[in-house]
Amino acid sequence: MYRTIKAAAISLKPKGWDKDHNADKLERFFRKAAKTKADLLLATEGVLDGYVVSEVIADPSRTAEMLELAEPIDGPYVKRFQRLARSLKTCLAFGFAERIGRQVYNAAIFIDHRGRLCGKYHKTQFAEGTHPSWNFNRMGRHLRAFDTPFGRAGFLICNDRWNANIARAIVLDGAQYLMICSFGTRTKNQNVAVLARGRENGVPVVEANVGVNMIVSKGEVVAYQWGVDRITTAMIDIPAPPSQRIARQAESQYIAWQKREMPRRYRQTNKSFKEGQAPRMQTDDTGRLVSRPASRRAKNRTS
Repeated sequence: MYRTIKAAAISLKPKGWDKDHNADKLERFFRKAAKTKADLLLATEGVLDGYVVSEVIADPSRTAEMLELAEPIDGPYVKRFQRLARSLKTCLAFGFAERIGRQVYNAAIFIDHRGRLCGKYHKTQFAEGTHPSWNFNRMGRHLRAFDTPFGRAGFLICNDRWNANIARAIVLDGAQYLMICSFGTRTKNQNVAVLARGRENGVPVVEANVGVNMIVSKGEVVAYQWGVDRITTAMIDIPAPPSQRIARQAESQYIAWQKREMPRRYRQTNKSFKEGQAPRMQTDDTGRLVSRPASRRAKNRTS
């Protein structure tokens, strides 16, 4: 029911306005991360341009400079990383400012091991809000999954991770795993939000944030690392796409467990009452009874 792959998150901190420097640094880190034999390498938000949109908001006279800095999807820097993916024979994903005509979008792309562009996403939720005049910071209008060598996937970018509806819509479109490119807060609340997006949707999540990497699989944090310019790896279990066959398989597995577990619980309950104790029916995430009975007189009820 799962496909296991190795993912690497890179908390790369780019330099504002210096695309050449950032591209060189990103390639170095991708090459280093590839040595871990990871199947998927994910870097941060705005990693080519340095995520300078806040500076343009503060000083709109820099709009033309931002348009020049932004990279078209068929531009030389994207092509450079398509060639690198082919050379490394691994999948690469990262965020950057994408130019479409005279508009700029906060984008993330996925390049497969053959150098093919599998998917693209535009950030849909901005902490700073938006204004019609901001052609340097356009909002995305689609929440879609896309096909990858490991199944369907979806992106979230930074502030998107706070909104459960964004992740849910992408998973409902078929995403079997989520990637988060971020250049944002590193608080405990952000960790809680990333973990929640995985648990709510039953999918693994790989986050590369400037300052912290976090990887979630099967509803648990399987890797976490603080600091910039760090490479963090972990195995993630990607669930199979929903189907009647998979649903019946999961049903059969549960029924087999039920046949073993319910008689065991009955025996424990009966023993507790005989000992003059009332059992506390608490279970772990697998449904297995884990609590010890309370030391008190039996009552003719269980919870």
